[in-house]
Amino acid sequence: MTLRFAMPQDVPALLEIYQAYIPTTVTFEYILPSGEEFGGRVSSMGAVYPYLVAEEDGQALGYAYAHRVAERAAYAWGAELSIYLRPSAAGRGLGRRMYQALMELLAFQGVRTVYGLVASPNPASEGLHRSLGFRVMGVQRKAGYKNGRWIDLIWYEKEIGPYGLEPAPIVPIGGLPGEKVREILERYG
Repeated sequence: MTLRFAMPQDVPALLEIYQAYIPTTVTFEYILPSGEEFGGRVSSMGAVYPYLVAEEDGQALGYAYAHRVAERAAYAWGAELSIYLRPSAAGRGLGRRMYQALMELLAFQGVRTVYGLVASPNPASEGLHRSLGFRVMGVQRKAGYKNGRWIDLIWYEKEIGPYGLEPAPIVPIGGLPGEKVREILERYG
């Protein structure tokens, strides 16, 4: 398995993976985004934060990414994580490795806290977050309506960096030393 950054040509494969989640309550989207819209998400998020693809024998098995948790300037040191896997790739520890790579890259960028938002119930995702040391910071009751029911959203958080005074600005992912980034991706790939 190889772990690498997403590229524009990955969009059709990533949409194929995401399409399986649209009928579920894992995502709150009702309609699969267009290739153009999804490609815009990949390029805009991937310009600042890691947007990773796990690949095996030329096939994308899953993807994971981070984005700023909220827009105001004071929130700059927090990032929300998301992950989507092909059903055939579940249960192999891939989600854990992708999340670990994301967190290590984010810490290297200067992010201090990461967040996972999980539509409940989702035992696999809830277990992944707990096993990686996330703690529940709260439950947003009836946060979304899909498939004929109201869905709770569990907010998880994990500290990944020090909280000194006057933190340096977040370094965009492309501004990190390539050798160190490759080392992190290879370690978890």
